[in-house]
Amino acid sequence: QVQLVESGGGLVQPGGSLRLSCAASGGRFSIYTWRWHRQAPGKQRELVAGITSGGNTNYAASVKGRFTISRDNAKNTMYLQMNNLKPEDTAVYYCNQCYSGGCPYWGQGTQVTVSS
Repeated sequence: QVQLVESGGGLVQPGGSLRLSCAASGGRFSIYTWRWHRQAPGKQRELVAGITSGGNTNYAASVKGRFTISRDNAKNTMYLQMNNLKPEDTAVYYCNQCYSGGCPYWGQGTQVTVSS
Protein backbone atom coordinates (compact mmCIF):
# COMPACT_ATOMS: atom_id res chain seq x y z
CA GLN A 1 0.00 0.00 0.00
CA VAL A 2 0.93 3.63 -0.24
CA GLN A 3 3.05 5.05 2.54
CA LEU A 4 2.93 8.75 3.30
CA VAL A 5 5.47 10.25 5.67
CA GLU A 6 5.12 13.82 6.86
CA SER A 7 7.95 15.93 8.17
CA GLY A 8 8.71 19.55 8.96
CA GLY A 9 6.41 20.21 11.87
CA GLY A 10 7.52 21.84 15.06
CA LEU A 11 7.10 24.73 17.44
CA VAL A 12 6.91 28.14 15.80
CA GLN A 13 6.30 31.66 17.03
CA PRO A 14 3.23 33.47 15.73
CA GLY A 15 4.11 35.07 12.44
CA GLY A 16 6.72 32.46 11.72
CA SER A 17 6.95 29.97 8.89
CA LEU A 18 7.27 26.26 8.38
CA ARG A 19 7.41 24.02 5.36
CA LEU A 20 5.82 20.62 5.69
CA SER A 21 6.79 17.76 3.44
CA CYS A 22 4.96 14.57 2.60
CA ALA A 23 7.00 11.88 0.93
CA ALA A 24 5.03 9.13 -0.76
CA SER A 25 6.08 5.63 -1.68
CA GLY A 26 4.29 2.58 -2.98
CA GLY A 27 1.74 4.32 -5.15
CA ARG A 28 1.14 2.70 -8.53
CA PHE A 29 -2.11 4.27 -9.65
CA SER A 30 -2.58 7.78 -10.90
CA ILE A 31 -2.98 10.31 -8.12
CA TYR A 32 -5.94 12.56 -8.70
CA THR A 33 -5.33 14.86 -5.76
CA TRP A 34 -2.80 15.43 -3.03
CA ARG A 35 -4.25 17.06 0.06
CA TRP A 36 -3.23 18.44 3.41
CA HIS A 37 -5.61 18.15 6.32
CA ARG A 38 -5.23 19.20 9.91
CA GLN A 39 -6.81 18.26 13.17
CA ALA A 40 -6.67 20.36 16.28
CA PRO A 41 -7.38 18.86 19.71
CA GLY A 42 -11.10 18.28 20.10
CA LYS A 43 -11.78 19.28 16.51
CA GLN A 44 -12.76 17.41 13.39
CA ARG A 45 -10.12 16.87 10.77
CA GLU A 46 -10.43 19.56 8.14
CA LEU A 47 -9.14 20.10 4.65
CA VAL A 48 -6.41 22.71 4.48
CA ALA A 49 -5.25 22.58 0.88
CA GLY A 50 -5.26 20.36 -2.15
CA ILE A 51 -3.49 20.07 -5.47
CA THR A 52 -4.80 18.07 -8.40
CA SER A 53 -2.95 16.06 -10.99
CA GLY A 54 -3.47 19.00 -13.31
CA GLY A 55 -1.88 21.43 -10.89
CA ASN A 56 -5.02 23.14 -9.70
CA THR A 57 -4.92 24.19 -6.07
CA ASN A 58 -7.49 24.99 -3.46
CA TYR A 59 -7.24 26.28 0.07
CA ALA A 60 -9.37 26.64 3.11
CA ALA A 61 -10.41 30.24 3.53
CA SER A 62 -8.57 30.42 6.83
CA VAL A 63 -5.20 29.73 5.21
CA LYS A 64 -5.55 31.25 1.76
CA GLY A 65 -2.87 33.82 1.15
CA ARG A 66 -0.67 32.37 3.87
CA PHE A 67 -0.20 28.74 2.84
CA THR A 68 1.02 27.38 -0.47
CA ILE A 69 0.67 23.78 -1.55
CA SER A 70 3.05 22.36 -4.12
CA ARG A 71 4.43 19.07 -5.31
CA ASP A 72 7.57 17.66 -6.83
CA ASN A 73 6.58 14.78 -9.04
CA ALA A 74 10.15 13.60 -9.52
CA LYS A 75 10.52 13.23 -5.76
CA ASN A 76 6.93 12.08 -5.27
CA THR A 77 6.69 14.65 -2.52
CA MET A 78 4.10 17.23 -1.59
CA TYR A 79 4.82 20.38 0.36
CA LEU A 80 2.91 22.91 2.36
CA GLN A 81 4.63 26.23 2.84
CA MET A 82 3.05 27.92 5.82
CA ASN A 83 3.72 31.60 6.38
CA ASN A 84 2.43 34.07 8.93
CA LEU A 85 1.43 31.25 11.20
CA LYS A 86 -1.22 31.89 13.80
CA PRO A 87 -2.02 30.10 17.05
CA GLU A 88 -5.19 28.77 15.44
CA ASP A 89 -3.02 26.90 12.94
CA THR A 90 -1.89 24.64 15.76
CA ALA A 91 -2.85 21.11 14.80
CA VAL A 92 -1.58 17.80 13.60
CA TYR A 93 -1.15 18.06 9.85
CA TYR A 94 -1.80 15.04 7.68
CA CYS A 95 -1.12 14.36 4.05
CA ASN A 96 -3.64 12.45 2.00
CA GLN A 97 -3.81 11.01 -1.49
CA CYS A 98 -6.96 10.62 -3.55
CA TYR A 99 -7.62 8.23 -6.40
CA SER A 100 -10.72 7.40 -8.38
CA GLY A 101 -11.95 5.16 -5.59
CA GLY A 102 -11.58 7.70 -2.84
CA CYS A 103 -8.95 9.15 -0.57
CA PRO A 104 -7.75 6.16 1.42
CA TYR A 105 -4.11 6.97 2.06
CA TRP A 106 -3.04 9.02 5.05
CA GLY A 107 0.19 9.83 6.75
CA GLN A 108 0.56 9.60 10.49
CA GLY A 109 0.73 13.35 10.87
CA THR A 110 3.19 15.96 11.98
CA GLN A 111 2.55 18.35 14.84
CA VAL A 112 2.56 22.06 14.21
CA THR A 113 2.41 24.24 17.29
CA VAL A 114 2.20 28.00 16.97
CA SER A 115 2.81 29.63 20.30
CA SER A 116 4.73 32.41 21.95
